[in-house]
Amino acid sequence: MSGWDALEAACRDCRACPLCETRHNVVFGDGARDAEILFVGEGPGQQEDLQGRPFVGAAGKLLDDMLSIIDLDRSNYYIANIVKCRPPQNRDPLESEQDACIGYLRRQVQLLRPKIIVCLGRIAAKRLIDENFRITREHGQFVEKSGVWMTALYHPAALLRDQSKRPETFRDLLALREKIRQVCERKYG
Repeated sequence: MSGWDALEAACRDCRACPLCETRHNVVFGDGARDAEILFVGEGPGQQEDLQGRPFVGAAGKLLDDMLSIIDLDRSNYYIANIVKCRPPQNRDPLESEQDACIGYLRRQVQLLRPKIIVCLGRIAAKRLIDENFRITREHGQFVEKSGVWMTALYHPAALLRDQSKRPETFRDLLALREKIRQVCERKYG
């Protein structure tokens, strides 16, 4: 069993926090397991929980549309979440739930070895970039941590609720495309 397969099997059997009691499916991740770009959200929503895949609901459709602008699709990036099980009523994952699950994401990062990590929303950014991260002020800015370039975009669900943030996100996507051209070995688009 490969490292990926073993990790996914362990994740599917996880009972480390109460979210396992209400899940339909563990939402492990999706995309290219050799990708140079990793997108990380906070946790699965209802559609993701039902289908067992990340970002397949309305926010996922918007994300797919956004990333197509810069010639990215799931064949050339990987996408996962901080927590792998849906929090009830799509509430923010509790810190204890994040703590119980973060080891799976860390192992995914170790296996993937991405050059760029893009946090989708404030929760992922606070967990991965800086606990004091302010999405409204710091979205689109890149920082380097342990040889990996990291940035955050507004979460697609936030963009569905507040379309006024879309022009800023478009600029952030263009900056992401430029960073991809600078640091990734593969050619995109």
